[in-house]
Amino acid sequence: MADIEDILRVERIETDIYRGGAFESYLRRTFGGQVAGQALVSATQTVGDEFAVHSLHGYFLRPGNPDIPAVFLVDRIRDGRSFVTRRVTGIQDGEAIFMMSASFHVTQDEGIEHQDRMPPAPDPETLPDRIEEYGDDANAVLKEWANFDLRVVPPDQMVTSDYFAAQQRVWFRYRKPLPDDQSIHVCTLAYMSDMTLLGSSKVPHPGVEPQAASLDHAMWFMRPFRADDWLLYDQTSPSAGAGRALTQGRIFDRNGRMVAAVTQEGLSRTGRLMPADQHARTDR
Repeated sequence: MADIEDILRVERIETDIYRGGAFESYLRRTFGGQVAGQALVSATQTVGDEFAVHSLHGYFLRPGNPDIPAVFLVDRIRDGRSFVTRRVTGIQDGEAIFMMSASFHVTQDEGIEHQDRMPPAPDPETLPDRIEEYGDDANAVLKEWANFDLRVVPPDQMVTSDYFAAQQRVWFRYRKPLPDDQSIHVCTLAYMSDMTLLGSSKVPHPGVEPQAASLDHAMWFMRPFRADDWLLYDQTSPSAGAGRALTQGRIFDRNGRMVAAVTQEGLSRTGRLMPADQHARTDR
């Protein structure tokens, strides 16, 4: 698998037009986190250093082809003193495959502060490394994410609440050291945030493998962090029905600081099943 720095590197081909790379993939559809990450990097290229992204909202419109590059068109919606807004459209073969709005905020603002407490979870080092656990038997998705260390908290080590319909927790990090540039860590987390989240909707339905696809994805970034250090992804799925599942995630660093929040709706059809290695990038 290519390094995340290569995956997130985009080429400027004209003013506000960028091209992401295509990389050898185990998946039949481009991983959604790759498209979102490249789109966010493209938007960031058009914003001054005094701004940092604080939120993004994206829609997966069509399945991407991992064998060809995607082109990203950036629209400069607004340039304000405190906030900057960009809209990005990802295109392959003349068709939009992804659309994102991203908002950037000046980094020196101040205000009130509070956050949720991080839920209890075992130390990530005490949990099995899934790549080492499965070895050559790892499926296409795990092989695609070989540069990422993902460790799922077992159900018998979860402290849960009866008020939530579905809960899942995952420790994750990028395995290799990353530069200190915070924008690299933010864009890497945008890539990582699409990992495992939709799976939280399957927790109450053991043995059921619905046709799954990310439909839309939103993120909020609260505090600086490192994507090459352990982050706890606390995931819930408050509702599923009519072939769609809503999922939510709170991301904490190892010191208990809440660094990001994610909401995603995904396809969760039953009756039309697909191989898991397609990772849900299906024609809808």
